[in-house]
Amino acid sequence: MTDDTRLSERIDALEARIAYQDDTIETLNQTVTAQWQQIDALRRLMAELGDRLRDAESNSRGVPANEPPPHY
Repeated sequence: MTDDTRLSERIDALEARIAYQDDTIETLNQTVTAQWQQIDALRRLMAELGDRLRDAESNSRGVPANEPPPHY
């Protein structure tokens, strides 16, 4: 085997490896992007639920806890 042939084979192997790594990096990037979108959606949901909980707590402060409902 000549030096040119070995060099050509090494270059081919490196090109194949780089192509595989590029595909892997793109897949990982898509995964990370999707996870960040989910995290952002969950943060918005948590903020909304926190607001709703604060509203519910502020609305229930005027009603004594041991008082029976009006229909009794």
